[in-house]
Amino acid sequence: MGFTKPYLPDVDPDTFLTKPLMERMRILAIDWAESGFGSPKMIHAIYIVKLVVFFAIGGITVATATSGLPAFWHVNEWWNQPIVYQKVILWTVLLETIGVAGSWGPLAGKVKPMTGGILFWARPGTIRLRPWKWVPGTAGDRRTWFDVGVYLALLASLAMALLSPGAHSESLSKALPYNMSGLVNPVLLIAPIALLTLIGLRDKTIFLGARGEQYVPALFFFAVLPFANMIIALKMLIVVVWVGAGFSKFGKHFSNVIPPMVSNTIFAPKWVRRAHYRDFGRDMRPSRLADFMAHVNGTTVEIAAPLILLLSTNKWVTLAAVLLMVGFHLFIISTFPLAVPLEWNVVFAYTTVFLFLGFPNWNGYAPWNMTPPWLALVIAAGLLFYPILGNLRPDKVSFLPSMRQYAGNWASAVWTFAPGAERKLDRVTRTASNQIDQFVAAGYEPTWAEITLQKTIAWRSMHSQGRGLFSLLISHLPDIDTRTVREGEFVCNSLIGFNFGDGHLHNEDLIRAVQRQAAFEPGECVIAWVESEAFGSGVQHYQLIDAALGVTERGTWKVADAVSEQPWLPNGPIPTSVIWSLRGGNKYGALA
Repeated sequence: MGFTKPYLPDVDPDTFLTKPLMERMRILAIDWAESGFGSPKMIHAIYIVKLVVFFAIGGITVATATSGLPAFWHVNEWWNQPIVYQKVILWTVLLETIGVAGSWGPLAGKVKPMTGGILFWARPGTIRLRPWKWVPGTAGDRRTWFDVGVYLALLASLAMALLSPGAHSESLSKALPYNMSGLVNPVLLIAPIALLTLIGLRDKTIFLGARGEQYVPALFFFAVLPFANMIIALKMLIVVVWVGAGFSKFGKHFSNVIPPMVSNTIFAPKWVRRAHYRDFGRDMRPSRLADFMAHVNGTTVEIAAPLILLLSTNKWVTLAAVLLMVGFHLFIISTFPLAVPLEWNVVFAYTTVFLFLGFPNWNGYAPWNMTPPWLALVIAAGLLFYPILGNLRPDKVSFLPSMRQYAGNWASAVWTFAPGAERKLDRVTRTASNQIDQFVAAGYEPTWAEITLQKTIAWRSMHSQGRGLFSLLISHLPDIDTRTVREGEFVCNSLIGFNFGDGHLHNEDLIRAVQRQAAFEPGECVIAWVESEAFGSGVQHYQLIDAALGVTERGTWKVADAVSEQPWLPNGPIPTSVIWSLRGGNKYGALA
């Protein structure tokens, strides 16, 4: 792998593409395990420069310059200033809402253009996905000029709050008498909260893209709580995010996340990557090292350290927990996960230092110091509502408000197209073209562009739900070896400008919206889609969807069966239980 040249698998491309699908998955899964996605190192350098220069230094410069504070290199003068923290959050929300933070660039399936977000969301006629059909005034699946206006007004309101000088706060002056910078004027936060809520009711894509499930509560606390309560509530918020993510990693899925995640880092030597698999090249299930990384360095740390931070009154214990969580987020950044949530991890690392060292529990910023005391219970109940509901009923809540980030227990999908049918996606109003065309435009030979995209479905096969999805396809599609097969998350990015690993963004609602313009014939576009596992259920609920016919089959598979298999299913499809079929349980091949 060179700086400007991608790493390409050691195969003859023309011969490789004639092999059966699951043989290709075997070769590419092993290749991913040793070499990751294989992007040129230049791509990683672009992400690092964007993260450090544009996001971190740019954000601190804006925050300090508009708050009357010294320049960004005077770290000791601004790191614990409350208004700087508020503006870091506003800066992050603004960039996420524009689409130049998470889910940006080639590692998220955006090659030309590298940005989704605003290029889709400020354009009428693009696909809009409402979260709930029962909300009045949200019918339809296309963006209108009204939606564009609300979106642009949201960006303007965020910029206004970000660029305005601080306002005097009595509660801040009482807590920090010598603070001269004030806080962001609470009045300026009303519009961003209201507009993000409004646009979220009409389009869940933008709300999730802005990471509204985490940042709207923060903006709300900025706007309505006195200073000391605000800091305590912000601590509770970040701890719920951490612990929710840690809790979601219990179960059989998460160990399967760690090996392909470590394999994608540019810093790990090959022997470290190989060590995360039981018997590299032959048994590609997680090794004991991967299990340890998942459930000791991952789950345990992500639950225990945040609870220590929330409750500790010991300076040294708190410092150790802070360093542990900062290291945790830096490790995630180093792996360059496909959703590339790099900015989010930087914000969380800074938040850890700002909240728990800048305003420690022993200085009166512990949960039991909130006044009145019952308010802490109300805030905790509000913060825990969606994580609890989302773990019990994942079909009702996106995995993001459920706080199940990168747990491996995802709603996901694999799309398939009859030969030539993928081009019908070009009929859909959008700003990007199909990923295969984007990679070709970036300089890849067409055959290598195809193989590169097939690496993403091989990556999916290395996760638990991938084994189930491929089992459905090879069981129901006799022509699967000649079909074009695509990772649903990447397809979604090209259609709506965003995806963060959330299969709810490319479920039957999106497929129906795509079909309105693409007009696939029956059998031309067939999708295997699966919901997350409800906590403790042991099964995942799947749908087989024909873009022209709708859902043709529903059923379940056992998670234990999925995780026990190899990515390429050498023993054949895992067992599935059909709940409903369009034709009384007949295999899909009879419909095509």
